[in-house]
Amino acid sequence: MMRRSDRNAQIRTGQVIKATAVIASISLGLWNHPEVASAQTPQAVRSAVCERDLASRIDRIIQQPRFRSARWGIVVKPIEKSTILYQHNPNVSLIPASNVKLLTTAAALQLSDRAPSNFQNWLTVVNRYSDNDRADALRRRIGGQAAIRSALASLGVDVNSFAQVDGSGLSRSNRVTPAALVTLLAAMFTNPQNELFHRSLAVAGVNGTLRNRFRNTLVQGNLHGKTGTLRGVRALSGYLDNPSYGTIAFSIVVNQPGQSGTSLASAIDQIVLQIAQVDRCN
Repeated sequence: MMRRSDRNAQIRTGQVIKATAVIASISLGLWNHPEVASAQTPQAVRSAVCERDLASRIDRIIQQPRFRSARWGIVVKPIEKSTILYQHNPNVSLIPASNVKLLTTAAALQLSDRAPSNFQNWLTVVNRYSDNDRADALRRRIGGQAAIRSALASLGVDVNSFAQVDGSGLSRSNRVTPAALVTLLAAMFTNPQNELFHRSLAVAGVNGTLRNRFRNTLVQGNLHGKTGTLRGVRALSGYLDNPSYGTIAFSIVVNQPGQSGTSLASAIDQIVLQIAQVDRCN
């Protein structure tokens, strides 16, 4: 297994696209998903966004008049640094939609002795393709909510930072803070099960629920994440490879009843593109 420090070294030397293509090529033959494709080299040229300017750029996106009634929660943090690059309402509980599946699958990896035999395929179908039935079945299989709370607590996730009533995220009674999701992502990055978790996520512009997003941008192939979609709710959380900061864990959740999903998703994508270009500019 490749060490994370080695992987980040590859990022800094410009080899990340090749590495990501290898990850993306791992297919789920048992599940017959023809949309799994190889990563293509992004055509966009990276234009640096200095770290000192990142906050103002993201603020301009979320403070547009059309989002006046929106509730945004955002945390952006490099895995190997203590510095938080950006945060907005990090501890506000929001409806996360299918980002709840990150809680379910991370807990399941800690309780793998209770998991189904073809566990890796289950994880990928739940996270990459956002299968709700499989997610709810996985929650039941590993022991329900009490087991999930205990497993996530062992990863350092504050059990008071989320309220989970299903495994899929379909219920609007689910709540989670962006800070909790980033804590979870950071913990899973260094967890012995990290490769299974990382591989189960959708790859931007390549497969799963992210296959049609970020195509021909510098994010394509460099973001492994979980989408979230309900009426008036959009979310995206995951890992973004950045040449200056290595792997960045991020969570972006927005709740705005009455706003179009296209508008919310577009704003999230604009934020991610800013994060992808962030640089120290020393």
